[in-house]
Amino acid sequence: MLFALVMGACAAPAAAPAAEAPAATEAPAATEAPAATEAPAATEAPAGETNKAEIEIFTGQTPYSTCMQEAVVDVFNAQSDTTVVKSVAFEEAWDSTRTALAGGEGPDIVVSPGPSFVFELVQAGQLLALDDFAAEFGWKDRFAAFALSLGNVEGKLYSLPDQMETLVVYYNKTLFDTNGWKVPGTMDELNVLAAKIKAAGIIPFTHANAEWRAANEWHVGNYLNHVAGADKVHAALTGKIQWTDPDFIAAIEMLNEAQQNNWWMGGKEFYYTTTFDDMHASIATGEGAMSMEGSWAMTDYNTTFFAESATKNDWDWFPIPTSNGDTLYTLGMGDTSSINAKSAHPQEAAEYLDYVFSADVQAKALSVCGKAPAPINIPEGTITGLDPRIASMFEALSKAAVSGQYGYTTWTFFPPKTDVYIYEEIEKVWAGDMTPEEYMVGLNTLFQTELAAGEIPKIPDR
Repeated sequence: MLFALVMGACAAPAAAPAAEAPAATEAPAATEAPAATEAPAATEAPAGETNKAEIEIFTGQTPYSTCMQEAVVDVFNAQSDTTVVKSVAFEEAWDSTRTALAGGEGPDIVVSPGPSFVFELVQAGQLLALDDFAAEFGWKDRFAAFALSLGNVEGKLYSLPDQMETLVVYYNKTLFDTNGWKVPGTMDELNVLAAKIKAAGIIPFTHANAEWRAANEWHVGNYLNHVAGADKVHAALTGKIQWTDPDFIAAIEMLNEAQQNNWWMGGKEFYYTTTFDDMHASIATGEGAMSMEGSWAMTDYNTTFFAESATKNDWDWFPIPTSNGDTLYTLGMGDTSSINAKSAHPQEAAEYLDYVFSADVQAKALSVCGKAPAPINIPEGTITGLDPRIASMFEALSKAAVSGQYGYTTWTFFPPKTDVYIYEEIEKVWAGDMTPEEYMVGLNTLFQTELAAGEIPKIPDR
């Protein structure tokens, strides 16, 4: 119901623009394509469907992937007269996808962590243009214009955006209430609170990147948008100012201070070695207090780590504070979906995408599996059964998009090489091998090269 607002409001300023939306994912690429982690587990095509066209998609090995298989893929296979979808599970689905594509193979449906990655795949000739399918199925009328434009490369559509997302601060509400800690309204107040929490012997932020190095960019993007300001980020993305602006350098200095203060998981050695499950569990048990993380994590907090059987503590969330106290949500697209240029069944693959991105299926995936909806028009009354905290998050994101109170996630709006630089080189700052100013000089040099080459997603008017 609320996502219809995003359609009307964001499409206007973006006659042509959080994640990819994301990716996750929620989400960013490594400089080299790693080898697949292990032999995949594949779902078998149902008996009696051997005459149907078989299309393949790579998925993760998680409870979420299992839920999506049962709620979406299996239902499609049962009702389709032409197509059967075969899911192949990998421990690292994106790494396995890139490796397979680089070898001239790969799944029919290509899922990436966000729009920034689509550029690289298109440049390598690995994706099929979707413009004819968009016209056939009416996708331009279904998706928000600003979101669909993120899939355009050199005037052609190559991907569909999925999982509109943002980043927020999750926190142990029971711990806050017990200690009398108040939700901060500004970034300075957040820093004061973090120091107070550490003094109490509790980890202020349970951040970690052991399973996803690109988690670094969540925090770089948070500080650039919420400290320097979304207006300045927009100005830099559109080439009006340089990334060497003093406000950007100050934002990275504040980010570095948080890491050097050992506010993140108790120290860098723990930040680099802690898993996401342990990160989430530490908040639920009260070992840690907060975590700046994406909307993709809300279901895990709600149904697993803060489940009644797991802990007596309660959770909640609040917007990442800004320097001036204004409310802001960075906007992203967590995943994108494309068709492999070498698919033997592109029409059937497009039919499956049309099914997945229908309002009913998106609403079901949110209600049943906790998947953030794609930026499409979902009629009022379609989404039911959400936890009030989750519903309020999507409501807040929708209102932010309507009012223009949103920032720019790196994996959605930044060009691909700059995006990789952001999450790899920041580790040199944390190690003391590079100053925040040197980091932003390097970012600016790379960004200006990609901007001049036109290798940047469409940035919406502000």
